Formats: sequence, C-alpha cells, structure tokens
Amino acid sequence: MRIDAHQHFWSLARGDYGWLTPALGLIHRDFGPADLAPLLAAHSVERTILVQAAPTEAETAYLLDIAAKTLFVAGVVGWSDFDAPNVAERIATLAADPLLVGLRPMVQDIPDDGWLARPELAPAFKAMVANGLVFDALLKPRHIPAMLAVLERHPNLACVIDHGAKPDLVNGDLTAWRVGIGALARHPGLTCKLSGLVTEAGPDWTLETLRPVVEHLLATFGPERLIFGSDWPVVTLRASYAQWFEVAEALLAGLSEAQRAAVFGGNAQKLYLSQRGRR
Repeated sequence: MRIDAHQHFWSLARGDYGWLTPALGLIHRDFGPADLAPLLAAHSVERTILVQAAPTEAETAYLLDIAAKTLFVAGVVGWSDFDAPNVAERIATLAADPLLVGLRPMVQDIPDDGWLARPELAPAFKAMVANGLVFDALLKPRHIPAMLAVLERHPNLACVIDHGAKPDLVNGDLTAWRVGIGALARHPGLTCKLSGLVTEAGPDWTLETLRPVVEHLLATFGPERLIFGSDWPVVTLRASYAQWFEVAEALLAGLSEAQRAAVFGGNAQKLYLSQRGRR
C-alpha cells in the first residue's frame, strides 16, 4: 500500500505554531483532512503519517484526535518535552494511545546545535524504545554530529532522518552534507525520508536540482531505507502535491518495481506500523 509518511494538519487559532507566520503566505491558513483527501486519492495513497508542527503536547492531543476520526491517517508523530524531569512518564502517557507512532522534537529550532547529544536526554530516548516509538530527527547538516552521538548511545532506537537532513540546495554546496549523510547511513538501523527537498531549493528548482541529493541518498541508504513523504502542505511553498510526487517518481524510475514499492509505502509500514498505528 502507498503511504505518505510525512504530512501536517494545523489550525491557526490553536496559537502554538511559532514558526507559522503570515510571511509564509500560501500556508498561513488552516489545513485539515478534507484538503488532503483528494490529493491522496489522485495518487492512490492509502495511508499517511501525520507529523507534529508545534512543540506542545496539546498539539499532539489535537493530532491524535484527528487521527482517531480520519481513517487514512495511520499514525501520528507527536511531541513531548525531552527536557522535562518526568519525561519518561509523559512519553508513556502519550504512548497509551496506539495511534501515536513516534515523537519529534523540533531540533532545527533549538539554539544549541549540540542539544541532541546532551546525556540528560537519555531518559527520553529510553522511554521511546520501551514504548516502541520512532524518533523523527528534524535535522540540518550542522546537527549531524549530535545525531551520531544519539545513535551510538541508543542502538535500539528506531529512528528516521526527516527531509534528507535538509541539504542546502539554494547555495548548492553539498560537501558537508554528503559527508554527514554517509556517516549517518553507516548505522544500519537508520532510515531517511525522501521529503522536504523542494523547500530547501530556490523557487526556480528543477528535477536536476534535486537529482544529486536523491542519488546520494540512494547510494548511501539504498531503496530499502528510504521513505517517501510529501511534507504537505509545506511543500506547496515550492510545488504542488502532484509535482513533488511526479518528481519523486521520476528520480526513482531506475529502481525495480519492488524497490519503488518499498520507498512509496513498504518501508514506512515496516518502520511505523509493525506494532503501533492503524494498519
């Protein structure tokens, strides 16, 4: 089955989306299941993974409520305060809802680039392992050294890198990103999302802009550890849902049918929905 493993819903009136300002134009409005459903149907996508967009547990509850009422949402990647002294208890409480499949701190917005590597976060990662949750790593290349420390300390943590670790496609210097992705990919249990790339590029991006990034992700992670996601509606800042889907298909056209099926659904099903979520 086809799975879009990275999409968002939000309601501006909730008031906890600090990053979502009027300057973002097209996406500074409410988005819900009725907006996404026809896009999924047009591309034969049967399930999605709904990902947090605000650093609050209240938003996680809001997303879990949507998921409970929306059959195409197979699971929610939520948020919890990893710095809280009672973080293990908080994670266990959230994980009591089987539709919670993962957690994602908004690492890219945290001023300390080494935050992930702090030993004090160990209880949060241990609680995620204990509750069968996936860690969605929202990284930029500068965060990769800290992420490598997490992987070394918590080898049993199920983890996926969001948006290919956000390569700098505007300036086009991919040197440090390539090295960092190579180091991440040497951890065999780690997967990576093929998502969010067009929004890291300029408005004049083309398929060829993205090709070097996708080729490097394929060379390092392989199709068995890549997962398609739309990053809708954020993707609409640079492309329509259909455009990104078609570009992703074109960039993966050299794979076998089985490999493409894995990237567009099988790998996400294995990562997120083996034990939790809506199967």
